[in-house]
Amino acid sequence: MDLGLKGKSAFVAGSSSGLGRAIARELILEGCRVAICSRGKERIEAAAAWLMDQTGCTSSSILPIVCDVTKESDIQKAISDTIAQFGGLNILVTNSGGPRTGQIDDLDADMWRNGLELNLMSTINTCRAALPALRKAASDHASILMITSLCAKQPVPSLYLSNVSRAGVQGFAKSLSEQIGVEGITVNTILPGYTKTDRLTHLSESINAQTGKSIEEIEAGWAAISALKRIGTEEEFAAAATFLVSNRARFITGIALVVDGGAIKSLL
Repeated sequence: MDLGLKGKSAFVAGSSSGLGRAIARELILEGCRVAICSRGKERIEAAAAWLMDQTGCTSSSILPIVCDVTKESDIQKAISDTIAQFGGLNILVTNSGGPRTGQIDDLDADMWRNGLELNLMSTINTCRAALPALRKAASDHASILMITSLCAKQPVPSLYLSNVSRAGVQGFAKSLSEQIGVEGITVNTILPGYTKTDRLTHLSESINAQTGKSIEEIEAGWAAISALKRIGTEEEFAAAATFLVSNRARFITGIALVVDGGAIKSLL
């Protein structure tokens, strides 16, 4: 299937590793030019080298950018640099690391503010910065995809900050899809379930420290929740994400696609 992405330009936030980097890889394989970003210079340059090795593309197809998505000025510069390098912007993928784990008694007001800045405000500010360029590209192709989490639909007990901030992203995405749909820009969210990433490893280690359960037992429990009885891969998630931002998905907007192997049990 030709996804109609050849020659398009994309910005993928939080892409030095994990799900963001996996999406960048898929987009490049489909013929996109991709800007990737992370807070650390060494990490994002290493990610760019990895992507060139994995895809066989040249450096002209990848733009590594140092950007802290909790800082609005960083976001604005990153989007501006992407447009200057590629001549425009067709695809925006918002993403950031997960906030710290904990329940109500574990989190003070500053931790709540930081969590909301990391997941909710970074998404809003990245969309605000990219929207003018996406509007210019809409007659050709323009799409926004926000990475949230399974916990936006089915809260996880130890992830208060993520439960709340990711649910906020869902409300923002739905509102934005209604406003700019008439302009030809699609807006969707994608909700990863338990997927083998560094983030999941850190989460299992945190639960191990809190409960004493072994890492193997914790991961086996996550696998048992899903209908497929296993944890997902980055590549499986990235394939679904790439389809959602593609030309073949141009009549899909305002949805929250769960990629979790059947872990969520609700009918809708």
